[in-house]
Amino acid sequence: MPSLVSRGRGRRTINEINMVPFIDVMLVLLIIFMVTAPLITPSVIDLPSVGKAARQPDQVIQIIIGKDESIDLKIQEKFTSLGLKDIASAVIKAQSGLPNSAVVISADKNTKYESVVKVMDALQRAGVQRVGLSVQLTN
Repeated sequence: MPSLVSRGRGRRTINEINMVPFIDVMLVLLIIFMVTAPLITPSVIDLPSVGKAARQPDQVIQIIIGKDESIDLKIQEKFTSLGLKDIASAVIKAQSGLPNSAVVISADKNTKYESVVKVMDALQRAGVQRVGLSVQLTN
């Protein structure tokens, strides 16, 4: 309740907020958090890591996308130039008989991201299961 001040002619109210209850509540909350913080055990997050596959792939099929968006297919040190429409059928043909094959897409750093996504989309539509991206292209 605001206090009243008497000055000469009339009574006026003081429009101030009483901060004491607010400070009391904040100190109680601070004490509660300080007491409960050490009791909380940190949870362990199991993050995936590279190279922990259950089994190594039988063969690695590498798709190389050049600066000019040309697509090369590399199977066992043998290169074949293909178009975007032919890449999915060529990968399916190369995977026949080897169900545990991995496909790795390598692209030049100046290649548009759109061309990489188009190749990934074509492989996904063809039903290729194991598709990965190469981090660094070595020539």
